[in-house]
Amino acid sequence: MAQQLQSSPQLGIFPQFCAQQQITLILKEKVFSFSGDDFSVKDQFGNVVIRCEGKALSWSDKKQFSDASGNHLFDLKTKHFHIHKTLQAEDPAGNVLMTVKGKFQLFGSKMSATFKNFDGNEIELICKGDFLDRKATITHNDQVIAQIGRNFFNAREIFGGQQTYQVSVAPGVDLAMMAAICICLDEKENENQNQG
Repeated sequence: MAQQLQSSPQLGIFPQFCAQQQITLILKEKVFSFSGDDFSVKDQFGNVVIRCEGKALSWSDKKQFSDASGNHLFDLKTKHFHIHKTLQAEDPAGNVLMTVKGKFQLFGSKMSATFKNFDGNEIELICKGDFLDRKATITHNDQVIAQIGRNFFNAREIFGGQQTYQVSVAPGVDLAMMAAICICLDEKENENQNQG
């Protein structure tokens, strides 16, 4: 699916999740999830990278992210009363780590993710794609740091409405953050489908 991605200066929120080499994450929405928003996030070798558990009946559509050992890292929450879909990643103490906002685009989807990087600099990533074409890219300063692909026609999705994404991530980029951005894009796509 993905081309070779260029190494990136370390980008992200969680240094322990920075990819040492190009890695492909497999995000699978769990079929029999009560909340409908649980995702399994593994690398291409089948190792659990991060866990995402949706909280049923949560007004903010909260999703809790934990590491492979179950340590709570952050929550992803929908912020209501915004013109475009807006989500925030907050640490367990409620501090905002990242804000992801939908942007207007005539065709496809576009979102921006802003966060304070490890080095203290404010960073903006742009995610653009058209899931009718089954792909999206995440860029930093016009450099592609991740590519997202989507499997449409497998039995799980036809009968369960669940999604599977492959996210190829450049070396030096935070895998937990990339998983969260991909799940934000999934949320935006779901909203677009419900409005259409």
